Amino acid sequence: MQQLIVATRNRNKTREIQQILGPKFELRDLTAYPEISEIVENGKSFEENAKLKAIAVSKELSGLVIADDSGLEVAALNGAPGIYSARYAGDKATDKENIDRLLGELGRIGPQRDQRRARFRCVLTLARNGQMLDMFEGVVEGTIADQPRGSRGFGYDPIFVPKGFGHTFAELPAELKNRISHRAQAIRAFAAKLTAIKPSD
Repeated sequence: MQQLIVATRNRNKTREIQQILGPKFELRDLTAYPEISEIVENGKSFEENAKLKAIAVSKELSGLVIADDSGLEVAALNGAPGIYSARYAGDKATDKENIDRLLGELGRIGPQRDQRRARFRCVLTLARNGQMLDMFEGVVEGTIADQPRGSRGFGYDPIFVPKGFGHTFAELPAELKNRISHRAQAIRAFAAKLTAIKPSD
């Protein structure tokens, strides 16, 4: 069984990654390491944030470390919330508060249907011993729903309708979401590459 450390304290994210990777992988996240300080995500892009998180944690813990930075980019909001997705309504904002702010911004703009286009992006970085080994990306296109729908998932899942579907991520079964999502794409690319990385490389 391949052991991986996920550089996050977001249990929802860890659970989703575990579901995508399957039982051949054993994941631990930073909830098991309270001694590690909170990592300041001060990068200017998903790539920078994912890289700094993976490298910082890999300097503290041995083994392979993965970190992802992901978010929602809305066309009518010029790509916002982007890298600020998790804290769009404030540093300690809840998912509901972030969604409410986003829908409020769209309501003020009153965009046409085609301007409700959005995409989820995920950048995942693999690191060990303070060195980045590789980077992977996944993107899923879609639109923003008029109001939240569904009780599954987390983050902006209740308002994101992936292209080709009539339901939000939060309405789709986890098995389906985990086949088509931005994070699933990045993780599948990572898992394929991982077989070429030796434990002692």
